[in-house]
Order: sequence, then structure tokens, then C-alpha cells
Amino acid sequence: MKTYIALLRGINVGGHKKVPMAELRAILSKSGFENVATYIQSGNIILQSSLSDKKEIESRIQKSILDHFGFEVPVIAKTRKELQIIFDTCPFSEEKKATSYFIMLSEIPKAEYLSLVSDITFDNEEIIIIKDCLYFHSSIGYGNSKFNMNSFERKLNLKATSRNYKTMVKLIELSSIF
Repeated sequence: MKTYIALLRGINVGGHKKVPMAELRAILSKSGFENVATYIQSGNIILQSSLSDKKEIESRIQKSILDHFGFEVPVIAKTRKELQIIFDTCPFSEEKKATSYFIMLSEIPKAEYLSLVSDITFDNEEIIIIKDCLYFHSSIGYGNSKFNMNSFERKLNLKATSRNYKTMVKLIELSSIF
């Protein structure tokens, strides 16, 4: 059994796509995953699986949610090691890292798409893409920034979901228990 961290995008935000965590744990357990745990209400799942293909894990989670709740949710699965590498690779100083966002991408963007976003800049904001993560820091806070993840998803032609520093630390910690 291998441990994975599955990151859901856009659930339990503003009353949309409500997914109670107890129900989610139950349906994923019935779908063949083991030791399913969740962290906060925003779609952070730690689970174990005998599957080794992350795309298959993502697909099974998406199908389980669609079948049970009736809506589609983007899912990005990472191993603990992959999440740790993303965290450790953060290009910002330790001070900035503590207030930055880690935007996991469904895959490494193609060069032709990277060129579409490489010149995007906003005052008080830093955006750096390294492999399959977009690192974001805003001195005025995420909620006050001009950064728009949906725009980057479209331009990079992939799916993304963001987590803040504290959530990343906790997910790495929780996934080490298994």
C-alpha cells in the first residue's frame, strides 16, 4: 500500500459543491481506498491504495464523487515525497514562504503554454512556476491580489488547486503517519 495525498478543487466554497468529509471518507473507502483521512473541509485527503497510477487514483476519486454527489471535481494526487519536494523547492525566502501559496498543477506545463504566462506580472505579487507547481506570493494577501488561478489554468491548459503554507505543512505531517 502506498500513501497518497489527493487535493480536490473548489468544494465547500461559498455553499457550492458541498461535500461533507465523513461522507467523502465513507465513499472513498467503499471505492477501495484504505485508511482514508481528511484535513479541514476544503478537500484534502490522505489515503492508501494498492494502485500505483496517480491518474487512475484521480479518476476513481472523481467518479466516486460524481456518482455520489452528482458533480465533477478536479482532483490532483501526489505522493508524500512529491508534496515534500514541491514544498522544499519553494523559491521564496523562509519569511515569504510562510505566507505563500503552492498551486499544484495537474502536470508540468508545455513550453508553448508557459510562454503565454511568463510575462504576466502584478504589483506586489510574485509568480514562479517550477515543474508542476506555481508558487505564488502576494505582499497584500491572496484575497487582495490580482492573480487569477482560473486564467492561469486556461492559459496553461491544465487543472490546478492551491494550498497555503500551513495546509502544506499539515498534509506532509499527516501523510507521514502511514
